Amino acid sequence: MQNKLNFIDILGQNPDSRRKEDPSSFEYTLPAEITNIYQLTTNEKLYQIQIIDPGQRNRFSFRPGQFVMLELPGIGEAPFSISSSPVRRGDLELCIRAVGNLTNFLARLERGARVGISGPFGTSFPLEKMQGQDILLIGGGLGIVPLRSPLLSVLENRSKYGRVDIMYGAKSPAELLFTYQYEEWRRFDINLGITVDRADTSWQGRTGLITELLQERISQATSLRENTYAIVCGPPVMFHFVCKMLTEAGLPMQKMFVSLERRMHCGRGKCCRCNIGSTYTCLDGPVFDYWSVMNLKEAI
Repeated sequence: MQNKLNFIDILGQNPDSRRKEDPSSFEYTLPAEITNIYQLTTNEKLYQIQIIDPGQRNRFSFRPGQFVMLELPGIGEAPFSISSSPVRRGDLELCIRAVGNLTNFLARLERGARVGISGPFGTSFPLEKMQGQDILLIGGGLGIVPLRSPLLSVLENRSKYGRVDIMYGAKSPAELLFTYQYEEWRRFDINLGITVDRADTSWQGRTGLITELLQERISQATSLRENTYAIVCGPPVMFHFVCKMLTEAGLPMQKMFVSLERRMHCGRGKCCRCNIGSTYTCLDGPVFDYWSVMNLKEAI
C-alpha cells in the first residue's frame, strides 16, 4: 500500500507536480520524521530520523554496514549508509554531504520535516564472527560514516571484543566528522588515532597520512595476530594502500572487510549504475571481504 507523506514543501511549489511518474517505486516507503539535525562541518549534517508509526518502527531493524533509501517526496530518493547503532529500532542517523540536487534540498529542511525511508538494503559487517577478536577500524574522509555503525555496536558490546583500534584521517581539521564523540569513544578502552593531511593554525593533533598510523600499529608486532579483523572504509586510493599493508603484515584477506562506494541510484539492482562487471554494489555489497573484490576490475 502506498504511503502518502506530509511533505513540507520548502520550495513553495506543488509537491504533486514534482512527484515521480512511477508512484509504485514508493510502495514500501515508511513515513518518517527528521527529529534533529546537527551541522557537523560546512558540508555535512547528521540527521536523526524516526519512523513515525510505532509498529513499523518496532519492526524495523538493520545490521551495521547496511544502507537505506531516503525519499524526499516530489524530489526523488537516494541511498545513504546508516551511521547509528542498531540497538534503537526505527531510529536512524544519516550523515549526509550536500553535493547534489536531493542532498541540497535535504540540507534546506528543518526539524519536523517528513521524509520516507525504505530498506535496509545490502550486506553487513560480520560482527558476530569478530567477537573475541582484535579489531582494526580504519576510515578515511566520509568513510567514517559507514564505519560509525559497527564502531558503536562494538563499543556497546565492548567486553565481547579484544583490542580495538580506530584510525581516522581527513584532508583538514575542518573536514573531521563526529569530533564531539572522540573523547567518549576513548573511554571505552580503545586506541583512537586521528590524523589530517593538512593542518591549520588551530590544529594541535597529528599531521600525515592514515597509512602512517597503520604502520605504527603494525610495527608494534612483527605481524598482526591471527585473531585480528579489519574494517576499512574510505576512498579507493586508501583501500589500495591500506589493504596492501594489512596483507603484508599477515592479515588474511578473508578477515579484511571493505565498504565500497559507488554511484548507486535505485539501491535494488535495477538501474545498473553501481555494477562492477556482474557484481552489483547495492545487492552484493556494499560490504565485501577483500578476497572477494581484490580481483574485480576497478573495484578498488
